[in-house]
Parts: sequence; structure tokens; C-alpha cells
Amino acid sequence: MSLSSVQPALSSLKTCQVDIGTGMDIVSDVALDLVEAQGTDDSPSLRKLEQMMLECAALDREINCFVESVEQTTAHVRREPPQAMFSLLNSVKNRFAELKDRDSDVQRHSKVVAFRDNIRKSLAQVNQSAAAHVEEELDEDIAVTQSQTNFTCPLTQVEMVNPVRNKKCQHYYDQEAALTMIKTRHNNKKKFRCPVVGCSNSDVKQSDLELDLVMKRLIQTNKRQSGKS
Repeated sequence: MSLSSVQPALSSLKTCQVDIGTGMDIVSDVALDLVEAQGTDDSPSLRKLEQMMLECAALDREINCFVESVEQTTAHVRREPPQAMFSLLNSVKNRFAELKDRDSDVQRHSKVVAFRDNIRKSLAQVNQSAAAHVEEELDEDIAVTQSQTNFTCPLTQVEMVNPVRNKKCQHYYDQEAALTMIKTRHNNKKKFRCPVVGCSNSDVKQSDLELDLVMKRLIQTNKRQSGKS
């Protein structure tokens, strides 16, 4: 067995993780369609979608544990005598088992948590819209001004396309703009400060950002209602 063949294999697994993440985002989007159509977060179809999310989360965690166990074990073997290669497989298995036991709660997977949060927010939005239709007393000009402010990226000053929420300070940015800024600041060995005026968050990291599907759908609805393409 050659260590040179390990990295390509790990890269393939990491690519699979990206595909799993994309699939989980699609499942979340379908779930939000159901909530909007049915006006409830308790239906057999929604429960099946949540089970799919948990299964995907379990697979994602398992790949994480395997990749980490291989990377840690091979790094150790490189510092050992050549005969250490003979015990590499067992070492990977043992480390993999340890990591799986330590990180087995898929309920805390970030996309599972986001899935449930988005369902709650979407249901609240549906209920709020229903109440608004009953009252028919909204000031349209103020509502439009508020939505434009909420939907505007503080980095680009234009309406967001793929809004991400900062889990630390709860502020929103357009995904592409935020990731570009983080990368640019990182390349210059600097930290990216939250651009929202008055925010004290001075170190925004990519791991802090979470795609907000509910906000994205609100933006798309606002576009349709205002006649934008």
C-alpha cells in the first residue's frame, strides 16, 4: 500500500460530502414547499424528509470520521519506521471507531439543525401571512421599504441572491460576496469584520455562515410581487 494513493481517495470522499450537502439543501427546499402548501409542520411527507436529512447527516458524519482517522493515522505513520505500514489498516479502523463513538449525535448536525429552524421560521411566516390577509391593514410603502432593507447585502448594497446568516451575530450577507471577502482578507492575513454598522463581530469565518432558505424564498417572493425578473 502506498501513501501516495491515499490523498486522491480522500479527495473523492470529500467531493461526495459536497454532493451530500447539496442533496440536503434540496430536501430542505422541498420541505419548505410542503410547509407553505399545507400550513403545518406535522405531516407524513415532512417526517419522511426529516428522516432523509438524518440519514444524510449520518453518512456525512461517517465520512468525516473516516477522513479524519486516515489523515491522523497516515501523518503518524510517516514519522515511524517503514514496518509501521503493516499496522496502518488496523490503526485506521481503531481510530475510526473512536471518532464515531465520540461524534455520533446526528441530531446536532448543522444542516439538520438548520432544517428544523427553517421549518419553524417558514411555518411562522405562513401564519403571519395568514394573519396579515385577515387584517388587511398593512402600510404598503413601509412594508416595501423594510423588505428592501432586510434583503440588501451590507457588502454589495444590492438585494441578496443566496442569503447566509451569521450564526454568531445573526446578520445576513450574500453568500458569494461574503465568501469572497473572507478569502481576500485571509490571503492578506487579516480578519473579516461584520460589515453591519455597530456590530462587534470582528472575526467572521466561513464556518459561521449558514444558508438561510427561508430568507431566500422571501426574497424570491418579494421579486415576484414587485414584478422583478
